[in-house]
Amino acid sequence: MTVRLALLALAALPLVAFASFARASGTDDKGVYEFTAKDIDGNEVPLSRYKDKVLLIVNTASKCGYTPQYKGMEELYAKYKDKGLEVLAFPANEFGAQEPGSNSDIKTFCTSTYKTTFPLFSKIVVKGQGQHPLYQFLTGNDAKPIPWNFTKFLVGKDGKVIQRFEPKDKPEGDTVTKAIEQALATK
Repeated sequence: MTVRLALLALAALPLVAFASFARASGTDDKGVYEFTAKDIDGNEVPLSRYKDKVLLIVNTASKCGYTPQYKGMEELYAKYKDKGLEVLAFPANEFGAQEPGSNSDIKTFCTSTYKTTFPLFSKIVVKGQGQHPLYQFLTGNDAKPIPWNFTKFLVGKDGKVIQRFEPKDKPEGDTVTKAIEQALATK
């Protein structure tokens, strides 16, 4: 029994050492800024580009019942971008295969149908095998997996998740808008 406990303690040492390193090096304090993602044109974008901004990160799809939320996302962006809001759209195809097109198709659809001007990113995996590291971070402390397209994460100026909104929560609705205004008012 004592040997078994000693072996378990030895096996745990690397995990303890890694956790201590992460805290000491500050890697667990960077929030979304430690990640990169490809924009809709395939260019690598460090999310540190958005440091000190409030972010609304949304997994999107072009053939979903919630797709009209692109309009509300654009309204929010137009209203609050000069005050420090960035809306970041991450197309994903995990839910009902509702984002089957190429990045070029997605860009054309969003800009022509909804006149989007906020940043669009390349299609990624937001749930399950192959999940993008950004979405691992966004859902890491959350017991609930992303249920569908247009799940929204509000991220504060410090890069940390403030609040999560479900697909049914309209981006231009009072709940989301008030949370954004409060986040923008934070120093």
